[in-house]
Amino acid sequence: MTQNDLAASHFQSAGENYAKYRPTYPPELVEFLAAQCKHHNLAVDVGCGTGQFSALIARHFQQVLATDVSASQIENAVSVPNIHFAVEPAEQFSVEDASVDLIVAAQAAHWFDLPSFYQEVRRIAASGCVLALVSYGVLSIDNAKCNDRFRQFYYDEIGPYWPPERQHVDNGYASFDFPFEELSYPAMSIERDWTLEQFLGYVRTWSSVKAAAKEGKASLMDHFAEELAGLWGDPQERRKISWPIAMRLGRI
Repeated sequence: MTQNDLAASHFQSAGENYAKYRPTYPPELVEFLAAQCKHHNLAVDVGCGTGQFSALIARHFQQVLATDVSASQIENAVSVPNIHFAVEPAEQFSVEDASVDLIVAAQAAHWFDLPSFYQEVRRIAASGCVLALVSYGVLSIDNAKCNDRFRQFYYDEIGPYWPPERQHVDNGYASFDFPFEELSYPAMSIERDWTLEQFLGYVRTWSSVKAAAKEGKASLMDHFAEELAGLWGDPQERRKISWPIAMRLGRI
């Protein structure tokens, strides 16, 4: 099974819940990326999921090509006039040579065949094109007891059910080969004020939770949800959830 097949199998039926529960990136991230580009004609959002990040990119570029190997994700994307959504692999884009000013892969590059992806990046990159492999790390909850219980669940309980590619997300893609002129970036994070239902809805979108359930371990999520509810207090109370953003950022 190829990396694209693995990615599709993880996310094929998850589009609706992804659109509902997955956190979106802050506008300042896209503003920063756009500022690094010489031109703003065409951007490509690779592994776009339901297009949350694509919609932010579209505010700064004339056209956006948003691609994903999962038809379910694309079907649940919100239509935006200057975004073209396509079910395509990361290693083959339906754009002309030397035509793209920004290429972004947000929380997706760990599924790619990187040498083939980089070859395709070089083909489509216009002069001064910027490549950003974006990821967000392990979240934190602004309540010590809730956060401690979450970390126990993440590392000790559900951890064994993550696909091997997850390690690259946790280390911010630091171990990736990145054969481009690397650029620095400011510290940024995703922050959300969520109720208990929103937080648990997000956790249930994880591939590790689905994998555990397939192996008869759905009780891991059930027990975590029950214990976290006891620590959270009023389920309608909103708690701040933060994810640190990491990038491999370069100019082609």
